[in-house]
Amino acid sequence: MGMRATELRKGMVLQQDGQLLLITEYSHHTPGNLRAIIHIKTKNLSNGSAGQRRLGSSDVLEVAYLDKKKCEYLYKEANGDFVFMDQTTFDQFHVAGELIGDRMAYVKENSSCEITFHGTDPIGVELPSSVVLTVTETEQAVRGNTATSVKKEAVLETGLRIKVPIHISVGDAVKVRTEDGEFIGRVNE
Repeated sequence: MGMRATELRKGMVLQQDGQLLLITEYSHHTPGNLRAIIHIKTKNLSNGSAGQRRLGSSDVLEVAYLDKKKCEYLYKEANGDFVFMDQTTFDQFHVAGELIGDRMAYVKENSSCEITFHGTDPIGVELPSSVVLTVTETEQAVRGNTATSVKKEAVLETGLRIKVPIHISVGDAVKVRTEDGEFIGRVNE
């Protein structure tokens, strides 16, 4: 379905030449006595490349409609693909490892997340803003090293490596921001 350039908004997905382009920035300028100019920046959802376009207010673009489903992450296959299950229909499907990348290091098996579909093809995974994971490996705190904000490396239950304060030990549950892998705090369970 076509949509005029003036109706586009940040976060919409365009379909152009068989590619899906996410609008990451949108600005509408009307310089003086001239016609409106619309600048959009896009991100290709299949290969991650960025681009930008300059549009007139009467330009019509094809908008892709996406479907989001609540799914459960089951396991990772030997070839690097991830297996999910739709929580309403119980259908299982595979998501290519290249599509998701390192983001699955924040997700434990049997936990739920939202998968974005274009038709029947999964195109992305939306993670919560933060997750709680258990520390499985870290070095012991050294006495006298707690006066400053010293950080040490810790390995979490999914294999994710993050920097944590010196007082965190093995078995502690920690809250981690999924956007950048930053330690937020210890969680008392």
